[in-house]
Amino acid sequence: MKNAILSIAFVTVLSCAPSLAGEKEIIEKEIVAAGAKVEQLSAEFKFTEGPAPDAAGNIYFTDQPNDRIMKWSVDGKLSTFLEPCGRSNGLFFDKAGNLLACADEKNELWSIDPKGKATVLVKDYKGKLLNGPNDLWPHPSGAIYFTDPYYKRSYWKRGAKEQDCEGVYRLSADRKTLVRLVDDLKQPNGIIGTPDGKKLYIADIGARKTWVYDIKEDGTFGGKKLFCEMGSDGMTMDKDGNVYLTGKGVTVFDKEGKKIAQIDVDEPWTANVCFGGKDRKTLFITASKGLYSIRMQVAGAY
Repeated sequence: MKNAILSIAFVTVLSCAPSLAGEKEIIEKEIVAAGAKVEQLSAEFKFTEGPAPDAAGNIYFTDQPNDRIMKWSVDGKLSTFLEPCGRSNGLFFDKAGNLLACADEKNELWSIDPKGKATVLVKDYKGKLLNGPNDLWPHPSGAIYFTDPYYKRSYWKRGAKEQDCEGVYRLSADRKTLVRLVDDLKQPNGIIGTPDGKKLYIADIGARKTWVYDIKEDGTFGGKKLFCEMGSDGMTMDKDGNVYLTGKGVTVFDKEGKKIAQIDVDEPWTANVCFGGKDRKTLFITASKGLYSIRMQVAGAY
């Protein structure tokens, strides 16, 4: 495996949140561990996506073009968890230890048990194929929120786009009811919620904006607010409530939507990010053909 040390930048930045007074607040914050650098853990993939930690801190991620889910263990060992994997993209573990996956091959949502057995949770919406579930977040209640943008794949054996929008959906905790909650975004992609289940961040990568929604007790949304003027492929959150967006490296915003840090990765595209390791203080980054990590001062929310 390759262990290349890459650059990281701490920056003084301008507010990303709207300001009625038109003033830009300058803030500075260092969230990366002192002296830490971005480290390339492995670069033997075609395109990495969907990193997710299990309860022990091991990281599962997808090598999407190669149709496999990989595992990076807490002791630094790489292995294949599941191959083929339904062309899985975004991943997230539920409370029971099952790996939830956006299975892009047939535009489905899966639950994969620890032994690798997959169960299809969602195969369509109102009898029509989904565009292609991309990223997901399980609510503390057990419900699952997921984005459904349309990215035409060369391996699809399907007809034209069947849904009338690129939406965001909620699958009920009993896995019986699927509802579309958002239909006014251009291309929703990254998604993450707060551990208390009260707020949900959704990145509209097509419109280059990220929104934050209030989640009501019934699981629907009670309000929508612009979080920042940046879209994202994948997202995560730390215990301080900072939100991590991806694309060109990793860009970090505090809970008010102010940009506080930029982590540069020497790759054309950074797809997704999560916290892992035994203490949840290592940030894992899936970027193009590689898996990367960097030590942080703050632990992840998940």
